[in-house]
Amino acid sequence: MTDLLLGAIVSGLMLGGFYAAVTLGLTMVFGYLNIVNIAHPAFVILGSYLTFAVNSQWGLDPIVAGVMLTPLFFALGVAVHAIYHASFEAREADSLRGLAFFFGLMFIIEVGLILQFGVDYRLVGAPYIGATIDFFSVIVPLRMLFPFLVAVALVTVLHLFLTRTFFGRAIRAVSQDSIALQLVAIDPVKVKRVAFGIAMATACIAGALLIIIGPVEPSVGRGYIGRVFAIVVLGGMGSVVGTLGAALLLGLAESLTSTFYGPSWAPAVVFGFLLVALAVRPSGLVSR
Repeated sequence: MTDLLLGAIVSGLMLGGFYAAVTLGLTMVFGYLNIVNIAHPAFVILGSYLTFAVNSQWGLDPIVAGVMLTPLFFALGVAVHAIYHASFEAREADSLRGLAFFFGLMFIIEVGLILQFGVDYRLVGAPYIGATIDFFSVIVPLRMLFPFLVAVALVTVLHLFLTRTFFGRAIRAVSQDSIALQLVAIDPVKVKRVAFGIAMATACIAGALLIIIGPVEPSVGRGYIGRVFAIVVLGGMGSVVGTLGAALLLGLAESLTSTFYGPSWAPAVVFGFLLVALAVRPSGLVSR
């Protein structure tokens, strides 16, 4: 029983680290830019497929491929925000129309992936996929450990960028007082555009981690919509550190529930945990 419990805890922490990587981009656009990008998991899946294409074509390590693709995703994010801003923000349209825009974008990405790659599951190859290590009598698969380590590094880098750099502070301030930014000769629209590009770049890396953990198919991103929004809200709406904490808690809850009660109970327990946590602390784990 002790080994089973320890194994569930280790698996939950690693799963939570991966959830944090998937959620980071949404934490930025939802928490700082007030944009409900419900298509974010679809961009993660797009990152998985492009990582698969690079890995299968040139044999590059999936993590290296994901990092190499980040400039492309940054440019994609800048373009998407430009269209979103011109169509909705500049016209002061209600947020519901913007939500419909991202719904449509999500299905366009999914259908495009089906047309290009089909509906079969795709996976990548790397020396560590399938390998394991013994951690205090717990068998830890490297395909889970490596994504966890990369996710923690990604959270650390993004947190330092947002808190220690001038542009990072501008991103944090843009949702609070855009007029103050204009008074110091900073264009809030450009700040939002760059922030959206950075968020999209994190989605690419998360997609590379996802396809390392297991095979993917175009519609698998739908299963992450509820989880990522739950993590953003529980973490404190824009807090990178809170996102990591909330992701680890949800990963633990999901792993423990799946281990001792069955995987079918995991979603109910996770969202029940979210409701209880928000009833006790509505502002989330970490307030901005």
